[in-house]
Amino acid sequence: MRKEDCFYLGKIVKKYSFKGEVLAKLDTDQPELYENLDAIFLNLRNNLVPFFIERSQLHKSELLRIKFEDIDEEADADAIMKSDLYLPLDMLPKLEGNKFYFHEVIGFSVEDVNRGKVGTIKAINDSTAQALFEIDRNGTEILIPMNDEFIVKVDRENKTILVETPEGLIDLYL
Repeated sequence: MRKEDCFYLGKIVKKYSFKGEVLAKLDTDQPELYENLDAIFLNLRNNLVPFFIERSQLHKSELLRIKFEDIDEEADADAIMKSDLYLPLDMLPKLEGNKFYFHEVIGFSVEDVNRGKVGTIKAINDSTAQALFEIDRNGTEILIPMNDEFIVKVDRENKTILVETPEGLIDLYL
């Protein structure tokens, strides 16, 4: 399995018991969706390795307590500590309306209600306080905050996002 075909689910953050159980911090608003998985991929030395899950349950709402098959003692758990967890993209719940996953909109064109075609989304920058669309307009980079108030419509069929940005925002880049 390649990392491009998967989504990041979370990270193993600590050991839970001397029997090899671990706690994983999940990067999701709906941790209950991932409570009864059969298997998961761990990123070990930059390779995604499948691990089968014996049992798992939510622990203090945002953590998932996991008992993997063949991880039976503390030393085994130490070997997988801080590993990132991944699942295949097809296991993501489908989103509708104006909600979307970041990877889903790469390549979509962006149109502004007042300015017309803005450009094509080449990346999402989520390292700032507010996530930004990184848009390419004929070699010029335009950054638009991913603010619910700016996003008018997400049209998956035509791979277009319609936005209404404050007057002058796009002009800053042109």
